[in-house]
Amino acid sequence: MDGHEQYDAVVVGAGFGGMGAAIALNRLGLTNLAILEREDDLGGTWHVNRYPGLAVDIASVTYSYSFEPNPYWSRLFAPGAELKRYADHVADKYDLRRYMRFGTVVTGARWDEDAQRWVVSVEGQEPVTARYLLTATGFLSQPKMPDIDGIDTFAGRVVHTTAWDDTLDLRGSRTAIIGTGATAVQLIPEVARDAAALTVFQRTPIWVVPKMDFPIPAVVQRLFERVPLTQRLARKVSDGLLEAIMVSAVLHYRQAKFLNKGAAAASKLFLRSQVRDPELRRSLTPDYDFGCKRPTFSNSYFRTFTKSNVNLETTPIARIEPDAVVTADGRRTEIDTLILATGFNLWDVNFPAIEVIGREGQNLGKWWRDNRFQAYEGVAVPKFPNFLTLASPYSYSGLSYFMTIESQMAHLTRLFGEMKRRGADVFEVTEDANTRFLNRMTENLGDSVFYGGSCSTARSYYFNQHGEAALLRPTSTANAFREADNFPLDDYRLEATAAGRP
Repeated sequence: MDGHEQYDAVVVGAGFGGMGAAIALNRLGLTNLAILEREDDLGGTWHVNRYPGLAVDIASVTYSYSFEPNPYWSRLFAPGAELKRYADHVADKYDLRRYMRFGTVVTGARWDEDAQRWVVSVEGQEPVTARYLLTATGFLSQPKMPDIDGIDTFAGRVVHTTAWDDTLDLRGSRTAIIGTGATAVQLIPEVARDAAALTVFQRTPIWVVPKMDFPIPAVVQRLFERVPLTQRLARKVSDGLLEAIMVSAVLHYRQAKFLNKGAAAASKLFLRSQVRDPELRRSLTPDYDFGCKRPTFSNSYFRTFTKSNVNLETTPIARIEPDAVVTADGRRTEIDTLILATGFNLWDVNFPAIEVIGREGQNLGKWWRDNRFQAYEGVAVPKFPNFLTLASPYSYSGLSYFMTIESQMAHLTRLFGEMKRRGADVFEVTEDANTRFLNRMTENLGDSVFYGGSCSTARSYYFNQHGEAALLRPTSTANAFREADNFPLDDYRLEATAAGRP
């Protein structure tokens, strides 16, 4: 091990989660860090995704670090390129690039009990070791490829939205898009502008509500810059609205069913205002409750299907041939371009995105799949010392990833601060604390739309192989932050080991 590079901490992933973790570690005095990133630049999903129409679907004032506001968002819902520039700004301001190693594919990590360190394996390179390991690989980092007969035989262009080809020219094309999730809602109106014929193959319709988007005037940007309190107030309003939609209407479904039904009614009314054909409306209307699948915002998605060059196909796909998509009823749709808006694979190849081996050879991915997906306060797992999983079960708080990131930064700060006070260098959450947290989250989910509503037809990535909606934290965002600042310190075993002494 002496020949390996040794760090205080290794962070896997240079997206917003990984950068937030590094900022928190720096504030704690840990500066011997490595941020290992498989892509060729930072930014995570906002570096990888470049498809037409890409934008945040949460107001920009909320989808950003609260401690690093950006007064210069061009729109209320900023386009993706601005999020990438914001990520670059954060990395530069907090001097994070010095830790980053791009094109570095982490293949796994194992806990070395003798050395009390993590050994992190890197594809084509020597392993590195670290006292602490933090995985910030994101929730939506592993693309889901459709399992359709004949897809490998298609002779035209095939593009997944996570690997968009900037040279792709769709003018005059006969294009098919498979998928109608949040990505497709942004992409379909853009493709429809150029394609001669666009066929959208829908398996599950999605709830869509109007997007109250508009350019942010320069005078407002200057106000945000000169009087930061005004932007903080705008964020509080945005946060409050998201909390009402996500926590009340979705996670407190039993107590606030009227909010859930009201959101569904608003979406149906919006659909009626944009689509007059009753048969088309029926095809675009979900048969599951609002919130079972992540809802989204768009002012042009529904209207796109009324265009003469756009066709919505709801018959299941039987196979793909070199020049066509064939549906189960035998009809062929001839195409020259196939776009896969099929989303991400969370529960099969993510959680965790790399192999992680803890004490006694316990494999985290296997343990989760053989038992239940779980993580204390969404960050720690028994038998995995000095390990924080930042994109984990029951960690996603509210509707903005930044709420999750910042609550986890607070948890990390409290934990490491107590370790410093006690002179400890190894932490591990107790089995009892983990079980209590899991039981509480499971009980809370009993009030949610996932268990109290009708979700069986949603095909939602919220649900794992066990039929559990183990992604979202079923509490208020305020609760997540309160517990991050006040969790019982005895929920962790803290040790001062010989290996950790200078």
